[in-house]
Amino acid sequence: MKVLIVHAHPEPKSFSSALKDLAVNELQKAGHEIVLSDLYAMKFNPVASSADFGKRVDPDYCVYALEQRNGVSSSTISADIQQELDKLLQCDLLVLNFPLFWFSTPAILKGWIDRVLVSGRVYGGKRFYDRGGLRGKRVLVSITLGGQQHMFAKNGVHGPLDDMLKHLLRGTLAYTGLAVLPPFVAWHVPYVTHDDRVAMLASWREHILSLNEQIPLSFPSLNDFDDLLHPLRDVE
Repeated sequence: MKVLIVHAHPEPKSFSSALKDLAVNELQKAGHEIVLSDLYAMKFNPVASSADFGKRVDPDYCVYALEQRNGVSSSTISADIQQELDKLLQCDLLVLNFPLFWFSTPAILKGWIDRVLVSGRVYGGKRFYDRGGLRGKRVLVSITLGGQQHMFAKNGVHGPLDDMLKHLLRGTLAYTGLAVLPPFVAWHVPYVTHDDRVAMLASWREHILSLNEQIPLSFPSLNDFDDLLHPLRDVE
């Protein structure tokens, strides 16, 4: 199996980085081929702009998604985007490893998503959900955060973590056709004991080694909708 790990934490000694290192080591030991994109170490540019295209369809007005299509088809898209897109298209499993920033992804990871998940290849038209350009691949999300688990319960002070991750798990990953595996969450990381961190690493190792036993999350199928994307009568 070919695995692309996209890691987004600015501190190499962080617990998030320890999760990344463990994933690399365990997956390699299991015989898998690992490619790592450490976005901060790479100084990855997260800003989507007209500078991403060497040849423009419209030099006067940038419709980013349309320029992405042209950039890929004409091989004039920015080299750093093409390199990451090649890694993505060649992998069987994508792992996104990051700390939760303001109930969301770090900006550098959001920029990777904006620039690398290109229109026309990854999505476009009705190429989404189970018809998305990345169908047949799986994705695993690994998150660290400072809050305690009860704070993210249904009636918790912050509300469900699932609500915060919906934009990523459904609106990005499932939308592009990826089979989304249950995410791994490391809770309250800055404040727990060393033994707690060791236990979380053990849970992460178990999570990684049981990937083939995990059932992907459920998301819409376009087969349940008509041509105008209205739900069919027999779909609740």
